[in-house]
Amino acid sequence: MTTPDPAAPDDPVETYPDAPDSLIGIWKQRRRRLKLAARDWFPPADLDLTPFLAARIPETIPPLEGPQTLHAKKLHQMRVELAGQRELAALNAILIAHLRKQRLPAHTPALFRRIWAEAGPALMPELPGRWLISSVITFGDHGETEAQRRVGLSINLLFSLMKLYEFERFHSGVDPTAPFPIRRIRRRRLPLGMPHFNLGTGGLDINLLAPIWAEARTVPVVGPLAGHLLQRLNTDPGNLFRRIGLMRAARPDKGDRPEAQSGADRQP
Repeated sequence: MTTPDPAAPDDPVETYPDAPDSLIGIWKQRRRRLKLAARDWFPPADLDLTPFLAARIPETIPPLEGPQTLHAKKLHQMRVELAGQRELAALNAILIAHLRKQRLPAHTPALFRRIWAEAGPALMPELPGRWLISSVITFGDHGETEAQRRVGLSINLLFSLMKLYEFERFHSGVDPTAPFPIRRIRRRRLPLGMPHFNLGTGGLDINLLAPIWAEARTVPVVGPLAGHLLQRLNTDPGNLFRRIGLMRAARPDKGDRPEAQSGADRQP
């Protein structure tokens, strides 16, 4: 028998009323296919990637004229955003836009995977972080193997939660590179009764990152991309993991190393 939580109200307020149906409805609406008109260009399955890898998107792109499909508008927007990048970057971006929808041209997943199998090493050093993330998480739905999909899904969960948390933190007024001061927080409750994280010896951050990174090292195509992204995160000064490291180093017991199998940290 489940023991009721004495702190839970009798009539709790839901963050998302009528969930999960309300959430699933919005999610499905956002996944409606991008319609293509006869005049729209879409890459064929046997596309030669070499010209797209060699050519660069012009720095100045004229605006679209007349009525356009959402596909055409998105492609134009992506080319403007990626000006100066390889044309293959824009091609990768529009494929991702279609791959996020429920219905898409049948050859799109294979073409997307071929881009990263054949041209990934050339794209990785130049592609902006947001498109690196988008590329990795697309493998979560469209990876060729279970391992590729698992890496994509893990990266999706990791960076999606980081984006939510880091954006909310902007409203604190504290610079993202600045750790919070260490305070006594023993009486503070985490959601769902989760135990506190021990800054001195807790290994939750390691337990989260290490399995993803370890598997990425063994998985073809998406693995190098995921590893490249995680290393960029490792050198970024303004994120949760860096701030936790700074707070850990500032503690009196800073000589203690985090324990990867801390009992509390193994719990959700």
